[in-house]
Amino acid sequence: MPRPITPIQHPVTSPTRRPLLGEHSAVFEALSIVERIAHTPATVLITGESGTGKSLLARHLHESSGRRGRFVEVACGSLSDSLLESELFGHVAGAFTGAMSDREGRFLQADGGTIFLDEIATASPAMQVKLLRVLQELQFEPVGGGRTHTVDVRVVLATHEDLERLVAEGKFRADLYWRINVVAIEMPALRSRASDIPLLANHFLRMAASRAGRQIEGFTSAAVEALLAHPWPGNVRELEHAVERGVFLGRGPLLDVCDLPVSIAAPRAIRGGHPLPPPASLKTSMAQPERQLILAALERNGWRRDAAARSLGINRTTLYKKLKRLGMDLADHPAGATVWPPASHATSHATSASR
Repeated sequence: MPRPITPIQHPVTSPTRRPLLGEHSAVFEALSIVERIAHTPATVLITGESGTGKSLLARHLHESSGRRGRFVEVACGSLSDSLLESELFGHVAGAFTGAMSDREGRFLQADGGTIFLDEIATASPAMQVKLLRVLQELQFEPVGGGRTHTVDVRVVLATHEDLERLVAEGKFRADLYWRINVVAIEMPALRSRASDIPLLANHFLRMAASRAGRQIEGFTSAAVEALLAHPWPGNVRELEHAVERGVFLGRGPLLDVCDLPVSIAAPRAIRGGHPLPPPASLKTSMAQPERQLILAALERNGWRRDAAARSLGINRTTLYKKLKRLGMDLADHPAGATVWPPASHATSHATSASR
């Protein structure tokens, strides 16, 4: 059996309710800024790639602020300009077709609390003007109405776009940019804090296993190596979903590399963006990663066929059929022996097996 990578208990899961798991300095810096400005009225701009946890940080800022009102989140990019205006400021009955009654907007709902405007770079120039006024005066009128509302609200905004570049290109108002860029917090990409991946993966493993009602001890060393080697373009969100998939589809007490998505379990040459020659067929292209996974399972289990088959979630007969199809005849090789052909010849054998 491969040695399990057991879950790690870490101080960030303590009652202090810190929302971001990790030991990387960038994580501590983000939390340190939150701690320093939580009780101030400062507008906060959270930047970073999609999936890095900007919403989590915004909610933590609200919970640390002591504000008694609600935390209200608005995904600006999911709404058209007219709908976004009504969503933020509300409307009165008859303001537009379908407005049958007065509707309270999100700014009013967040009075005394925090409003989180995600994907702020998607706001149109006209909406940017309205937002600038609200940020400066904390006043607005609902769509179709004449009554001015004044609110006490903390505004937190987020974007994965480069706002300075958008300002230079004339796509984002400079005065709004300087107004929202009072306190900026950058959320680090997961690839820049790869040392936190095992901690995060174990956290997501425990949560997913609890939801699935499964007992999972941890990860195999091969699975951890695959997680560490992946570039994580979807950041923490992608990691969470990858671990959930492994928990829901895996069969053994340890989450193995074969339980992970193909984009993570596949050979590094495929994942790393290095150009490969066009495959002769789909069968050829699928044979190579399958062969690598089988070889890795055999190596981890001392070339014991039964143990390798169990780690792959298949039976011994199925393993032998796959070995034969891929040109990997191990019938004459005892456990512990060196397999021939070696892994470096994988491509030629995978091609031959597909013919």
